Amino acid sequence: MADGDDERPATRRTETGDRLVDRTDLGGDARADRGDDVVSEIEGRGLHSVRLAFADVHGVLRGKTIRADLVADAFTDGVGITSALLMKDTGQNNVYPVWAPGGGLGQPWLTGAGDMMMLPDPTTFRVLPWAEGTGWLLCDLFTPDGDPIDFSTRRLCAALDREMRSTGRRIVAGLEMEFHLFHHDSTAADHPASHRLSPIHPGWMYLGENRFDTIEPLLGLFRSELSALGLPPRSLEIELGPGQVEMTFSPAEAPAVADQAVLIRAAINQIAARHGLMATFMSRPHVPGSFTSGWHLHQSMVDVDDGTNLFARPSAGPVTSSSETALTDHGRHYLAGLLSNAAESCLLTTPTVTGYKRYRAESLAPLRASWGSQNRGAMLRIIGRPGDPATRIENRVGDSAANPYLYLASQMVSGRAGLDAKEEPPPNADSPYHEEAGLRLPTDLGQAIDCFDRSPTYRSALGDRFVDYLVGIKRAEWNRFLATVTDWEHEEYGELF
Repeated sequence: MADGDDERPATRRTETGDRLVDRTDLGGDARADRGDDVVSEIEGRGLHSVRLAFADVHGVLRGKTIRADLVADAFTDGVGITSALLMKDTGQNNVYPVWAPGGGLGQPWLTGAGDMMMLPDPTTFRVLPWAEGTGWLLCDLFTPDGDPIDFSTRRLCAALDREMRSTGRRIVAGLEMEFHLFHHDSTAADHPASHRLSPIHPGWMYLGENRFDTIEPLLGLFRSELSALGLPPRSLEIELGPGQVEMTFSPAEAPAVADQAVLIRAAINQIAARHGLMATFMSRPHVPGSFTSGWHLHQSMVDVDDGTNLFARPSAGPVTSSSETALTDHGRHYLAGLLSNAAESCLLTTPTVTGYKRYRAESLAPLRASWGSQNRGAMLRIIGRPGDPATRIENRVGDSAANPYLYLASQMVSGRAGLDAKEEPPPNADSPYHEEAGLRLPTDLGQAIDCFDRSPTYRSALGDRFVDYLVGIKRAEWNRFLATVTDWEHEEYGELF
């Protein structure tokens, strides 16, 4: 047995009254009934395996695959998995001292990479169309005693949603995700990784139908598999960069959208790999001619009781100035909160070194914390007119690689701060790349880490423990980058000096 393997069974049956789920805050007849329905569906479909997964701090799915007949036990008793997965940066290095007391985070159960428990959420069950006989469940994380884990980003997002709902409001969001698709030449092992990739289309024809037609069979594959997964794309689009495509999806409530996003990204990666392709949500792959990809998040706020869009201004109320737009008071205050907290939010919306290479003038990506009506150069784009029930805010700041739970969390925290303080936004930016348009966004990941670390808004909303934890993870990543000699440095200085 390998050192990394758990020596005990993946699940354990407990006596009635000693079930893990009963020691958590997830009990209840509705969840139990849904779990029974899932078990019946698994049996009816004849599945042999179920993947249990959770999104780590980077939004990457981790987990185990168990026998299908053990899922009933997993719903009640959980499945153990090493807590070291909470401590890794994007290079898979343990940032915190796993073998120190408390794992370096003051949590006794973390000592020695001890187990944490995954409890599957039955509402997330799906059958994988590309993996025969296999189901998929997202999980919540708990300590072996049934206490919630502070570092679970899915739980954090759900908690913020509950807080928003307690005020009679909830956030509805829609996904607009860009990524790159490459043919992968596995025979060119002696070439650098980036030279083994060739884009599925040559680019340089934004939204060109001819370009789309040449790759429709490939994109049709993704459309078919995602639809079978229960996540059908609303649109498939050709972006300007070679191999760059975009998919959009129907709006849903904030926690559900985050769940969808992690599943969609994993699905696209897995489907691509099974067909000899490479899909990447990295903002800008190191491949000649590549363009940067972003994640535009559409959002509105609705009344919990009747679903009324609280951002949509009635048509009877005319807009009297450009700063009012089609937004209601709710919408303006929320907009102002997103703007005033934009810099400290960047660690959550743009968590990678490469993501900051999007923030360039005249690039259709934001450079400053600004807003505009139907202006794609501004960070926040207002879509809609008075009387339009689909009025919404599009945030164009996001990195395609962002953790979906943290991206949604940043919007709820920032928007809620603006609502509570009744903030008013500055005038709109007709020229969003000029200095007067607004405060400059962080220029690199290091600046974003510092802004988040110093943010009283996030320390109040997320707690010092989570802020310090995330800052520690991301500083380790940034420091490794600073210590690495890049291709640019070698080309710039190697022969010159």
